[in-house]
Amino acid sequence: MQENLVIVESPAKAKTIEKFLGKDFLVTSSMGHIRDLEKKDAGIDLENNYLPKYVVSPDKKKIVSELKKLAKDAKLVWIASDEDREGEAIAWHLQEVLKLKPEKTKRIVFHEITKEAILKAVDNPRPIDINLVNAQQARRVLDRLVGFEVSPVLWKKVKPSLSAGRVQSVAVRLIVEREREIIHFTATSAFRLTAVFLVPDENGNVVELKAELNKRFNTKAEARAFLEKCQSAEFSIADIQKKPSKRTPAAPFTTSTLQQEASRKLGFSVSQTMSVAQRLYESGKITYMRTDSVNLSDLAITTAKSKILDMHGEKYHKFRQYTTKSKGAQEAHEAIRPTYLDQEEVSGTAQEKRLYELIWKRTIASQMADAELERTTISIKVSNAPEVFQATGEIIKFDGFLRVYLESTDNEDEGSESKTLLPPVKVDQLLRAEQIDATERFSQKPARYTEASLVKKLEEQGIGRPSTYAPTITTIQNRGYVVKEDRPGVERQYATLSLKNGKLSEKEKTEITGAEKSKLFPTDIGMVVNDFLVKYFEKIMDYSFTANVEVDFDEIADGKRIWTEVIDAFYKPFHHHVEDALENSERTNGERYLGDDPATGLPVSVKIGRYGPLAQLGETTEEGDKPRFASLRSGQILETITLEEALELFKLPRDLGEYEDKKVRVNIGRFGPYVQHDGKFVSLEKNVDDPYSVELPRAIELIEAKREKDRKALIKTFDEEPELRILEGRWGPYISYKKKNYKIAKGTDAAALSLEDCMKIIEAGPAPKKRGRKK
Repeated sequence: MQENLVIVESPAKAKTIEKFLGKDFLVTSSMGHIRDLEKKDAGIDLENNYLPKYVVSPDKKKIVSELKKLAKDAKLVWIASDEDREGEAIAWHLQEVLKLKPEKTKRIVFHEITKEAILKAVDNPRPIDINLVNAQQARRVLDRLVGFEVSPVLWKKVKPSLSAGRVQSVAVRLIVEREREIIHFTATSAFRLTAVFLVPDENGNVVELKAELNKRFNTKAEARAFLEKCQSAEFSIADIQKKPSKRTPAAPFTTSTLQQEASRKLGFSVSQTMSVAQRLYESGKITYMRTDSVNLSDLAITTAKSKILDMHGEKYHKFRQYTTKSKGAQEAHEAIRPTYLDQEEVSGTAQEKRLYELIWKRTIASQMADAELERTTISIKVSNAPEVFQATGEIIKFDGFLRVYLESTDNEDEGSESKTLLPPVKVDQLLRAEQIDATERFSQKPARYTEASLVKKLEEQGIGRPSTYAPTITTIQNRGYVVKEDRPGVERQYATLSLKNGKLSEKEKTEITGAEKSKLFPTDIGMVVNDFLVKYFEKIMDYSFTANVEVDFDEIADGKRIWTEVIDAFYKPFHHHVEDALENSERTNGERYLGDDPATGLPVSVKIGRYGPLAQLGETTEEGDKPRFASLRSGQILETITLEEALELFKLPRDLGEYEDKKVRVNIGRFGPYVQHDGKFVSLEKNVDDPYSVELPRAIELIEAKREKDRKALIKTFDEEPELRILEGRWGPYISYKKKNYKIAKGTDAAALSLEDCMKIIEAGPAPKKRGRKK
């Protein structure tokens, strides 16, 4: 009989904990949640005070069976799931399903997997906190009710297979509203003036002093008039100001700030950051990664001090104790930090090493001295104009925490800290203008969200909690409401004026503007669904309502509210809205009439079709006329596409000419653009070939490349059975026969197989799956 059984969520965590507990403890894993709400009837008994109907997940039945046997044989069962609400719910489900008696069950929690933390937890067990469990149940039940009741409305009124979610739909709304701000944004231009002045340095050498005018001119004529004044002006130093300033380090990481920094500095997606952090936590390298606390333990602060004194000396250390200020903050444990601060590096994958280094630097920097800077501003007056040129420079007098770490922001380039050292000058000193430029600059449109800036916005609005950011962002992308992608910029003309050696010149230049990298764009279906939900489910799409629900969950967790009463107050008016929307809402597919085709007079419109957004030319008539359809191109959306752009779409399919006496045609299909030749299809290369402009030579190149690839893939054919071929595939050799593929066992010499051998493999192959209709 096993003395002690410890149950955790993951095998990795079990492996780490087992090292610390010794032979009297058997540590095993539940592999996450073991049960969930049943799928039928939302899994909630609405007639019985919202009683959740839980069932053991099919993939967990074997695990539950093994856990029951182990629990029965153990004297004591220790449940060591994570210390947040989700972890508490896992502990409660384990107790319920395994039918654990309270007297032989102990609940232990810790926020770092170290020997000291584990042994301390074992010495201080506690009962399962039913308030935390109820807060998790309330979230799960509320989210299920929203999804279960709103999704069928979307199927009926917008498009089949759509879904809605309480937090996800609000996140989509943020992205849609930002997109519309960008659509309706009109850029304005102004002229920015910069100058290069020549001054002697301490050694008598002439050096440059770069400065910018403290005013922008709205028109080219105003900029030109100012430059004309400069032709006869004298320039002199009007004022020199030196101001000391300080920069303080950022607080240690919370879930949100870690996701943002890992995105900016390492290029990680939010879900990737959480996955890597989970592995670091489970292997005992960092503290628990779901937290909105910036607090550090006394031990961590002491260890950080020791490390800073050892590496940089006394003047680089400064004791700091941070307090959490985020809206609706919960989780009483620590910020995310290394478990052992004396370890600058850890073993693991490249991603784990990089994320650990980021966490280590941020934690150490938080206990370091301020950086001391000196900012100098030199004002340069123009003798015949009231405007002033200004030169600014910043020098670091003492680097402090900057020696270790500099926080990034969404709007600055990495390492953009200014360290410009200005040449020595005196008040009233005359300067010679080497060159003065006036450059047309345009106002910036609102920035699209990155994953990191969306997390920041959700946190500011109080929407969601540390555990919900990553799944929310993953879900809205998986559902096809939002895409994360790069978009190329467009060319833009801008004017420049230049004054050099007393001569004034003017040029038109070109720049690329509006290029996007890893930004979140709403899809057409995302925008149509959002508009429908905002119109008919205003309350659940309201930002403050969604944030207030989080406060309700917090109060349930604190034992101040009864969870079923919170659900009841939400559900009754919500259910009425659902019935009203089903009865009174209009069906929508985002259709928009663009105008008539000048050539045929037929109407042109755009809408959401079965496979996505499309343009329609013409209509079905009693005479038997049928409309033509064409898919929208990448970057085109229903709201902004013009009649001219839509008509361009109907130029496909395009005949490019002939190759080997057979027609070559280009078109767009369900799986993207392709070249068709001799009954075969060849995909165009993504982000390289445009089906609207690709020409015959490029199409032939693609056809030949595909043939070469097919030739290399062909291992063997048989004259007696032309339909049977042995091919080299992505995962090794296989047999292709009558449009079906059959695996060849690893280690088999595929080239040596006879026709008889192949037919035996085909006969022994798996029976074809029956394709039944989906209900």
